Amino acid sequence: MTDHSIKGKVVLVAGGAKNLGGLIARDLARHGAKAVAIHYNSAASGSAAEETVAAIKAAGAQAIALQADLTTAGAVEKVFAEAIAAFGRPDIAINTVGKVLKKPLVEITEAEYDEMTAVNSKAAFFFLKEAGRHLNDNGKICTLVTSLLGAYTPFYAAYAGTKAPVEHFTRAASKEFGERGISVTAIGPGPMDTPFFYPAEGAEAVAYHRTAAALSKFSKTGLTDIEDIVPHIRFLVSEGWWMTGQTILVNGGYTTK
Repeated sequence: MTDHSIKGKVVLVAGGAKNLGGLIARDLARHGAKAVAIHYNSAASGSAAEETVAAIKAAGAQAIALQADLTTAGAVEKVFAEAIAAFGRPDIAINTVGKVLKKPLVEITEAEYDEMTAVNSKAAFFFLKEAGRHLNDNGKICTLVTSLLGAYTPFYAAYAGTKAPVEHFTRAASKEFGERGISVTAIGPGPMDTPFFYPAEGAEAVAYHRTAAALSKFSKTGLTDIEDIVPHIRFLVSEGWWMTGQTILVNGGYTTK
């Protein structure tokens, strides 16, 4: 019988230095991962990456931090190569990388569109490509998207619009990689209580988001707490392997599809 547990597995987490990515990396180490490679984007996240590495090691796993801007295919290839050189081929690959822009469509510049596409779509595509090339058989891949994929709302054309292709990337990859036993999923959290959320929103919008989900009053912030997303990621990259090719919105009833 195939082992779908996390114990003894090698994990790669893109955007794994802090916030949700860092919590995922630490959680999988606590649940028995043998080694965790965490990617971070820039020097500004370097100290957080080292703190996460230390926490992973304290949990009994091996760890390494890898810095790269994943908006080029070569950089994604390099991160996978360095992770493999350190720990061997990964069993689990999770991509939490993303960038938010809230702005009227008619005000979005070409440079902003290109940046959003590079971070949210291109990096996700090539992460899936390299995961498909390098993961061990029966591996697990999960990408973070957004619950705005199920929303009818203004001002997020560039954000949700550049995350939307990942839904099809996920379907296609799951079909192509399935013959090797690899499951591929995407999770769309609701607005999360992280430092990335607040700069994009005004006070009125924050107040709305805090009450918009069906379960908002049961959340400590009214928003999606990263602690509530981690168990779903853990499930999908372990015993939840039979779910594949799907995008799951995990948001307390903020949006549905």
